[in-house]
Amino acid sequence: MSADARAAAATPEKIVRSSRDPEELRRRLERWLRARLPHAEPGVTSLQGTSANGMSSETLLVVAEWSEDGKRGPHPMVVRVAPAGGDVPVFPSYRLDHQFQVIRSVGELTSVPVPRVGWYEPDASVLGAPFFTMERLSGVVPPDVPPYTFGNNWLYDATPAQRRTLQDATVDVLATLHRIDRPEQRFAFLDAGAGGASPLRRRLQRSRDWYEWVAADFTRSPLIDAAFAWLEANFPREEGPPVLCWGDSRIGNVMYRDFRPVAVLDWEMACVGPPELDVLWLVYAHRVFEEINEALGLPPMPAFLRADEVCAHYQALTGYPCRDLEWFMTHAAVQFSIVGLRTGQRAIHFGERERPADVDELLYNRAGVARKLSGAPWIG
Repeated sequence: MSADARAAAATPEKIVRSSRDPEELRRRLERWLRARLPHAEPGVTSLQGTSANGMSSETLLVVAEWSEDGKRGPHPMVVRVAPAGGDVPVFPSYRLDHQFQVIRSVGELTSVPVPRVGWYEPDASVLGAPFFTMERLSGVVPPDVPPYTFGNNWLYDATPAQRRTLQDATVDVLATLHRIDRPEQRFAFLDAGAGGASPLRRRLQRSRDWYEWVAADFTRSPLIDAAFAWLEANFPREEGPPVLCWGDSRIGNVMYRDFRPVAVLDWEMACVGPPELDVLWLVYAHRVFEEINEALGLPPMPAFLRADEVCAHYQALTGYPCRDLEWFMTHAAVQFSIVGLRTGQRAIHFGERERPADVDELLYNRAGVARKLSGAPWIG
């Protein structure tokens, strides 16, 4: 089988994300809008799900119309809905109110390009789960399925200078976000109920709690268990300053125009913690795709999102030198492994694959984690 054929077989064209009926959602959303805007005669002319990047909250692309200032016109929007419990959600809980508040605060306090949020609806009876609305922006996103590292897409085909522009502009977003003052006070709600004596301890405990929830609903992963033991044994002696972390700082969660961010999306994993949580997540998220290329015998993507370059640019912007890179890369790897375990369970649930005899086969980043646990460094 050729490399291209192996790549196609490894990355399905469509991933099942929801069992909800789009037409029923459209009717329900229209009724809700009519209650919100009783004098504007709103209607929902189009509602569709998306097969774009992201495996957590359900994203609906909506075109509504209503009368405003005597004129009737379209109002494109995005509706983010917590997933249905029967659809094997990635996370144990979805605080859409927290996401709404974080996005709104980031938009008010920084120049980070986030969509303007509209309404938050806590009543699950409307669409089957809480949801919020936000403006619909346009741009291009580095694809996840198949990964942009496979080629034949706008990012892979870009020049080295264009890719460097994208890389540096994305790090600029992190630096700007991390400058928000008093993050522990402003975003205390993100840590409510979390155990741990420090922001990083609380982040690690949340990761562990997340894994235990997935394992209880499915099965344990020997590789993830071993990786958690490594994280505990090598916990950083000194934590960096607490900042608001985006939490899922992948380029696949950004819309770009001319290789610069125009919309920073997907804030489910936002937390307060040291800067390395975001900076090394950005690096590791790319590393995962590079490992998939390696496993499939595909050529590597030209130098991009290297840890030394990303950390150097972040330090030039903020004055902060990232530390304990191996620990934060491993923590990112563990979280990606948990996602792989859960989305593998989802694929089994929807009949997209059979349950493997070795559960660690569900972890698409398995090889890299195993190498790390055998003593090989991530960076070097």
